Amino acid sequence: MNRREAELTTQDANRRIFPFEWGLEWLRTEGLGDRRPPLGRLLDVTGAWLEESRDFFRPQGNGDWSQDRQELTFPTPTPGPLDFNNTARCRIFEATGSHRAVVVVPQWNADEESHVGLCRILQRLGITAIRQCMPFHEKRRPPGMERADYMVSPNIGRTLHSIRQAVLELRVIVGWLRRQGYRRVGVMGTSLGSCVAYLAFAHDPDIRAGVFNHVSSFVADVVWKGSATRYVRWGLEGRIRLDDLRRCWAPVSPFCHIGKLRRDSRPHLLITAKYDQTFLPDLTRQVLEEYERQGLRPNVVQLPCGHYTTARFPFSYMDGWHICKFLRRNL
Repeated sequence: MNRREAELTTQDANRRIFPFEWGLEWLRTEGLGDRRPPLGRLLDVTGAWLEESRDFFRPQGNGDWSQDRQELTFPTPTPGPLDFNNTARCRIFEATGSHRAVVVVPQWNADEESHVGLCRILQRLGITAIRQCMPFHEKRRPPGMERADYMVSPNIGRTLHSIRQAVLELRVIVGWLRRQGYRRVGVMGTSLGSCVAYLAFAHDPDIRAGVFNHVSSFVADVVWKGSATRYVRWGLEGRIRLDDLRRCWAPVSPFCHIGKLRRDSRPHLLITAKYDQTFLPDLTRQVLEEYERQGLRPNVVQLPCGHYTTARFPFSYMDGWHICKFLRRNL
């Protein structure tokens, strides 16, 4: 299994190593105006964001929605310097007459068909599914770029902005579903999408249930230690230490928000992979230990595969069965 996982992490020949950048221009509206060294400015601001995360992850406005067949679009609640990324996109799979809905957030570098099969299964089960397109994915990619490398990269500020942007857009979608009459709304995210879905779940009480497909503690540690993100680490090494990177990206790291689920009875499922070389087992274990320390008892399923092999038969069927069973029971 480990050998197969290693093979799958190297199958893409179009990966690029980007240069290190602080990316302060992506945080221009967040009050970074002085002339201190970039790291100090970032750490001050991200520390404040962590303490005020309910405001940090609260979208402003409901969006100016437009629909073209299955595709729904609206202006992102947190626009950045690149206009082509400032229109949020999602695809709806409507279950006629249903009052239940799930926002599905695919993995990093997902193509347009990723998770469509799951959405159609949920639709047949009587649950409307909305498949979210994350920042810098699909139609939101820079011209000529084949991958969504702008979402997680050695650009510290852009990575922060992009993950927050995905969370805010997810919450706008949840609000739209509620206004359409959906009384029970859930979320399901995979890999980086799991991180995005978890951050939304922890900050939005309107989300009734969640499934988090692959579980890890800190975004920085996944990038630094995971096999699939080693080329991102190569752009970071020598410019920033892991502990500083962990603090910079703490506001968008699930571990830092587990405590918000204390005294929260909403059901959620953590799906892990025993041989995961991207969301490493020790990082998953940190999450489960923090749950125990907080006195929380999550639903946990461990698949006998790795990160990439989760999407391969027969593990994809096992994964889908757990996801659909949980959502159908809890929505």
